[in-house]
Amino acid sequence: MILFPAIDLKNGQCVRLEQGDMARATVFNLDPAAQARDFERQGFEYLHVVDLDGAFAGKPVNAQAVESMLQTVKMPVQLGGGIRDLATIEAWLSKGITRVIIGTAAVRDPALVKEAAKKFPGRVAVGLDARDGNVAVEGWAETSTVTALEIAQRFEDAGVAAIIFTDIARDGLLKGLNLDATIELAEAISIPVIASGGFASIDDVRALLEPRAKKLAGAISGRALYDGRLDPAAALALIQSARAAA
Repeated sequence: MILFPAIDLKNGQCVRLEQGDMARATVFNLDPAAQARDFERQGFEYLHVVDLDGAFAGKPVNAQAVESMLQTVKMPVQLGGGIRDLATIEAWLSKGITRVIIGTAAVRDPALVKEAAKKFPGRVAVGLDARDGNVAVEGWAETSTVTALEIAQRFEDAGVAAIIFTDIARDGLLKGLNLDATIELAEAISIPVIASGGFASIDDVRALLEPRAKKLAGAISGRALYDGRLDPAAALALIQSARAAA
């Protein structure tokens, strides 16, 4: 189980949104590279980054901030937001991104995901952001008519490294992860699933380490880390002790 700290980029700054609403953004750090360095020093082993402006524009917007982070930290980085064609995927992977996350294009252009996953084994993840069960696209500005499970099943044998499942209703609101829906998805597919949206406290870490959540590959935490509700040392110590016990 990997705990991913999240850096969401808007106008080159590190922000957190509430329910994906760009008008409800809180700036937490003007220097994303410094934030990434802090997370690495705290002991996190894998960084989750989203180019929020890119998700709306359909192409990378905060590339400079991302590249600065890649030059600053040694830990692997997974990146989503505005990745909608093979050229963009190849460009990011060549610059040092460990894993790209494809969201909107996974709904609109599943062939792209399959082609990329085949060409870059283990380096392509699918981001499924659900509002009332249906997947939202275009930076969550639009809601599709397909469910997260329907999308995930399209990629069962495609070689996708992970599914990142976000409950939009909880995102940025510190209400706790929607583990019931996330575990239900994980149990219905063979692709590893990462939980996202609503991470609130050490209680979420404990819940992730319960036997019923054993199929989950990890979880993403944002606001809870930034406003001090989740102590990184305590969270990572819990995870390490669980690994040692296993």
